[in-house]
Amino acid sequence: MMTNDNQELYQQVILDHNKKPRNFAKLDPATHTAEGYNPLCGDHLNVYLRLSPQHTIDEITFSGDGCAISKASASMMTTNLKGKSIDETNKMFEQFRELINGKLNPQKDPNILGRLAIFSNIWHYPARVKCASLCWHTMKAALDKEPKAVSTE
Repeated sequence: MMTNDNQELYQQVILDHNKKPRNFAKLDPATHTAEGYNPLCGDHLNVYLRLSPQHTIDEITFSGDGCAISKASASMMTTNLKGKSIDETNKMFEQFRELINGKLNPQKDPNILGRLAIFSNIWHYPARVKCASLCWHTMKAALDKEPKAVSTE
C-alpha cells in the first residue's frame, strides 16, 4: 500500500489535474478521434490526436466529463504523449496498463512512465482502475481508428 507521503502526493496530483486539466479541448482538425465511456460511473470522454507525417503525436487533447481520477489520468496522458512516436505511445499504453493492474512496479521494473507512476497503487481499488484506464483505451482506439466507442464494460 501507499505510504502517507505517497498518498498525499497522489491526492495533490489528482486534484491539480482535475481542477486544471491540461489539454482539455476539442482538437480541430484532428487526424484521429475516439469516444470512450465508463457506464459504471458515467465517465464519458473523447480523445483527439493530430499525427505528424513522421507518425509522432503533434497534438493530443481530450474533452468530456468524468471523475477526478478519470480526468487527471487523461490530463497526464496527454502531457506525456505529446511528441512521442507511435511505437513509444504503444509501449507507454502497455506499461500503464500493467502499472494500474499491479503487474509493474515502478521502483523495480524499468519503465518510461515518469510521473504517471503516481497511479501505481490504484490496482488496490479495482473500480478506479477503469477510471484511470478509460482515456488510455480511448487513445488507443483513436490510434487504431476503431469505428465504435470504447467501453470499460
